[in-house]
Amino acid sequence: MNEIRKNEPSLKDNVITYLKGVRTEWDKVTWPDKRQITVETFIVIGVVFFFTALVFIYDVLFEFVFRLIPGG
Repeated sequence: MNEIRKNEPSLKDNVITYLKGVRTEWDKVTWPDKRQITVETFIVIGVVFFFTALVFIYDVLFEFVFRLIPGG
């Protein structure tokens, strides 16, 4: 039962085949240009700052409202 099948590829063959496939797919990737990366980076930073400010404003607002509640 523990016979090695001659037609079955070895682990090394499987890894080599996998890496060749990765290389083939890597060549198909189209990378964005520098301008697109810069613009999208600033958009992400802007959105992060916007939501950070929004959460801060809500935090201050809720803190103010909860201080108005007696016993709190």
